[in-house]
Amino acid sequence: MNKATQFVQEAYSELKKSSWLTRKQALESTRVVIILVALFSLYVAGIDFILSIILGAVLGGR
Repeated sequence: MNKATQFVQEAYSELKKSSWLTRKQALESTRVVIILVALFSLYVAGIDFILSIILGAVLGGR
């Protein structure tokens, strides 16, 4: 039990040393991530659409 208590104390101590993002920085980072995920999703959907057309033509699909 002593080791568990020591671990929690050390973890808490390390968390106090770390620097945290401000609210504005967190919102800006979140916005960037959402935009990049949306763009990447559109890219993957476009590639999927093109490949499905090509594969349909090659295999004689509709």
